[in-house]
Amino acid sequence: MSTSTRDGVAVEHHGLESEFEHEPVPASRRRSLGSVSAVWFGFPMIITNAIFGGTIVYGLGFWRGMAAIVAGNVVLFAYVGALSHIAGRTGKNFALTAAETFGRKGAPIAAGFLSTVVIGWFAFQTGLTGATLNGSLGWNEPLMIAIAGVLYIAITFVGIRALTIIGLVAAPLFVVLAVVALVFAARDGGLSGITSYQGGAPDAGVLSVGAAITIVVAGFADSGTMTADFTRWSRTGREAVLATFTAFPLANVISLLVGGLIVAAGAAAAPAANGGDFLPILTSHGWVLSALAVVFVFINLGSVCTHCLYNGAVGWSQLTGGRMRVLTLVLGGIGLVAALAGVWSHFAAWLNLLGIFVPPIGAVLILDQLVLRRSARRPLTAFRARPFIAWAIGALGAALVHYRAPQLSEALAGIVVGALAYLLLDLLTGQRELRGAPEGAQLVSPRTPDTTVGTTAKDPS
Repeated sequence: MSTSTRDGVAVEHHGLESEFEHEPVPASRRRSLGSVSAVWFGFPMIITNAIFGGTIVYGLGFWRGMAAIVAGNVVLFAYVGALSHIAGRTGKNFALTAAETFGRKGAPIAAGFLSTVVIGWFAFQTGLTGATLNGSLGWNEPLMIAIAGVLYIAITFVGIRALTIIGLVAAPLFVVLAVVALVFAARDGGLSGITSYQGGAPDAGVLSVGAAITIVVAGFADSGTMTADFTRWSRTGREAVLATFTAFPLANVISLLVGGLIVAAGAAAAPAANGGDFLPILTSHGWVLSALAVVFVFINLGSVCTHCLYNGAVGWSQLTGGRMRVLTLVLGGIGLVAALAGVWSHFAAWLNLLGIFVPPIGAVLILDQLVLRRSARRPLTAFRARPFIAWAIGALGAALVHYRAPQLSEALAGIVVGALAYLLLDLLTGQRELRGAPEGAQLVSPRTPDTTVGTTAKDPS
């Protein structure tokens, strides 16, 4: 796709503004805190999270479940917030950011892995759209999946502006319908004993706080690691962190809590299988709420699907030299085929994969670029082995926890072990790497200071 400029703004030939796939977002094109927050805030406010929250409370009881939900969100905020701070002060997407740590030829491995994994999430959530409408209303599942997939691809094609809009709609709609469902549960006296709810063991599948924390973290491990694709539009690193806060813990806790309350109130139809899914409550109370529930499913799951597809398209456009919108069509088509093939049945295995292999990547980036601050003083090389070694060690640590100590959190173990491994490698070889830079070698370009970006940026919306 060719590009031109209109009033100083890059515009592709189809009339939509550039998504800056191959360079940092210019200071003049950064967006307001409210605009970026809308992108992130609407992302976790989804029915999938209500299912997760209900599953956790069903397994642990109300208070232990709430503790796990809060702890998981503290981990997410620290993890995603740190990565967002890097993105806000540089304006770089995840693939460009990864190049500073993994090297020009090493970054495609990390970025390609995450950009592919996140398309799996798109496929899962698109499949969930059809499965939810089939389970609640008996509608044809493959047809609903196909309609949803085409709709989500079309929204993502528009770009970051569309993600802002769908986030602004999805979050309030979730809150309104969740409150309605809780009112129905309260009318039957179900809310009176929620704090004394002890869980559904031995039928529960989540029997430890550590496993529950992994569920919370793994649910947003991939897009959270790729947060730069969203928060690069922030005017400063500080605003990027504040935008992240609206998602973790604010929106994420609300959506998980709703599911937990539904289960603790005894209002969930099948908590062992479907957690805190509250759609059956809505569809059992007349055609008006049923119609709203249908709209809600498409908007709500469409929010997470479009975000995931955007992550994948931005990542692969950087890796292939293509355009985000072309990759949206290609990857969206692949994800839709996967959804129609029934990837939903492998959901539990997918969460395990995310919890083990994804968090160490972000831990390495945080240590290298935010804590040690090595990248700006290091020659821009083709490939760096140290971050890959630390990533592997972190993933190994997470895998050992998953198989040998499942009562602990494998996601948290991956972050901690990966960070410690990179720190140790840096202590052993970091100074040698910096001293080895030949005179006149090309260095990674310095980051744009927060004060500069904050004073020059304008909100295009």
